[in-house]
Amino acid sequence: MKILIAEDDPVSRRLLEATLARWDYQATVACDGTAALDILSRDDAPRLALLDLVMPGLNGDEICRLVRDRVRDSYSYLVLVTSRSQKSDLIQGLNAGADDYLIKPVDPLELKARLNTGRRILGLQEQLIAAREAMRRQAMRDSLTGAWNHGAILDILRRELARAMRDGTRLSVILGDLDHFKRINDTFGHLAGDAALCEAHRRMTAAMRPYDMIGRYGGEEFLVVLPGCDGAETLQFCERLRGHVADTPVGHGGEAIGVTLSIGAALHDPDEAADAETLLQAADQALYRAKHAGRNRVELARALTVKAAV
Repeated sequence: MKILIAEDDPVSRRLLEATLARWDYQATVACDGTAALDILSRDDAPRLALLDLVMPGLNGDEICRLVRDRVRDSYSYLVLVTSRSQKSDLIQGLNAGADDYLIKPVDPLELKARLNTGRRILGLQEQLIAAREAMRRQAMRDSLTGAWNHGAILDILRRELARAMRDGTRLSVILGDLDHFKRINDTFGHLAGDAALCEAHRRMTAAMRPYDMIGRYGGEEFLVVLPGCDGAETLQFCERLRGHVADTPVGHGGEAIGVTLSIGAALHDPDEAADAETLLQAADQALYRAKHAGRNRVELARALTVKAAV
């Protein structure tokens, strides 16, 4: 594990380096407080630090205060090292944001115990961050398919549309609906329907570029946000999506379930004003035509339906 040693006395610094090397720490050294703060400000900063209380440039307690004033996800565990044993000095350092302190000359066993405490605290923080990220993902993902949920994919659409309008680029909105989905549920059961939805999502995702986004818009309907494609490219993309879903039956419980996809797409032209709701309405109209023209097909929105109302 990486650790910062901020110590202006060369003898003390080398002693700490040698001790920490025996415990497999990777030490980074600073000879003054300004250099120590610079190291702790980096993206790859050590998360453990031993800071001499009195140093040129900045003292250890000043470094603690400046580090704590910054808002960062990753926590730095800061230990002040001082020859001062007066309680007022120690309280001042702790109030500045230090997590712990050591009195010089440093006892190796005490140092090891304090660093082990710091590592436990940093480990707990990593667990909390992982739990927070899992909760955030859960709040934004469809629990069945793993696609973005309704609210998240709409937020993505609005963000990407704003970007396209700002940059003068194209954007396509695609609505894909599984055909005769009620018939699948009625014939094979709801677990089979769930399997069909998950497999359709997996197949569509496999056909997409890394920066395309797909969400479960509702029921058996998916919304895809497709940046940077003109009409011909959008049509080609939609046919690829449709083919990926329809070409092979979905296997479930020994049954081969045929699944097809009807698709409606609307294009944002960089020369036209549009909003997300207008594009969605146009894509929905195109999807309606695809359904009524026989299903398992792609329809593009007519140009006039894509324009925002004035």
